[in-house]
Amino acid sequence: METRTAARPYAEAAFSAAERRGQLARWSQVLAVLAAVAKDARIAEIERDPSVGRERLTKLLLDIAGSDLDAEAQNFVRLVIDNRRLPLLPEIAELFEQLRADAEGRIEVMVKTAFPLDSAQRAQLEAGLKRRFGRTVELTIDVDPSLIGGVEIRAGDTVIDGSAKGRLAQLASQLNQP
Repeated sequence: METRTAARPYAEAAFSAAERRGQLARWSQVLAVLAAVAKDARIAEIERDPSVGRERLTKLLLDIAGSDLDAEAQNFVRLVIDNRRLPLLPEIAELFEQLRADAEGRIEVMVKTAFPLDSAQRAQLEAGLKRRFGRTVELTIDVDPSLIGGVEIRAGDTVIDGSAKGRLAQLASQLNQP
């Protein structure tokens, strides 16, 4: 089963609980902490060890997370561990953040550009993306000289490759077809 598919119900349940209580930001923090713990190689090793029971693993995770977890979050941890979904926590946290962004009317956009953008270019790009997606845009810009020129934009499942490197790759692909 694809991890995203398995993680989705947990993310939706966490989002529903957080939204109902008006605690989206708090749950974002909780899930970020839990995802970081789940990514730790030592925790992954303990989770795979058949001699470590789920109760011990739950106690360990709750001890590590500390006071960040209220009763509802502790129950969420128990549920995830009981269903052997601990490795999915990073994916659950990511899906939760997407649900939160949708609910708050914002979208995270990653932009790779061959050259640094000045403030006017950044503002123009942000305005154009806001018009296109109809949401508040949270822009992250990464300078990547290997693009040669232009930009590559990623927003959720949408990819817009306006880079010279991307266009050259597309041209090469077309030339290689019979």
